[in-house]
Amino acid sequence: MMRLGVLASGGGSNLQAILDACARGTMPARVAVLIGNVPGAGALEKAARAGVPCVVLPHQSAPSREAYDQLVVAELRKHRVELVCFAGFMRLISPVLLGAFQNKILNIHPALLPAFPGLHAVRQAIAAGVRVAGCTVHLVDEGTDSGPIVLQAVVPVLDGDSEDSLAARVLVQEHLLYPRAIGLFAEGRVRLEGRHVRIDTANDAARSLVSPGVA
Repeated sequence: MMRLGVLASGGGSNLQAILDACARGTMPARVAVLIGNVPGAGALEKAARAGVPCVVLPHQSAPSREAYDQLVVAELRKHRVELVCFAGFMRLISPVLLGAFQNKILNIHPALLPAFPGLHAVRQAIAAGVRVAGCTVHLVDEGTDSGPIVLQAVVPVLDGDSEDSLAARVLVQEHLLYPRAIGLFAEGRVRLEGRHVRIDTANDAARSLVSPGVA
């Protein structure tokens, strides 16, 4: 069973989706530790309620980004983490963390990357007048939301959509897509070829197992 380390800064709705999938037994993985950088964040409460060990590392825990990431890596290794999952982790990371878990760090972003990376992705989509939005699970690299794409889900932009209404529908897909992507890693069905993520679909089609609208 793959041991997950989840890093979160906020309320933890994607963390909860991961915890729920683990509890249902729909993927051979469990959350070994939750690391939060904001004391009192909702993600910490959700993890504690599920019996997951929690570690609070505020920004002020270290004098530099590299030193901070050394603390994070130490905690991840202490809990024997095999795959790192960002769930609303609002902090830039350094090569220290990237090197320690090369091609083993996942993030979910509320846009169809490479469109609208960075902050306020749904707001960017609304402003651009796109007809479809969505979310992306990707591997984390040194860029901003620029790593290889694992899975994506498409959400139509409806007439009259506000940032909040579109974000709410995107979030529904995030909660379905992220556990599915993690499950693929836990099942050993993912390999990386350059910038391309290849998924072993010998026994089932990955797209048919995620929610409708997943591309």
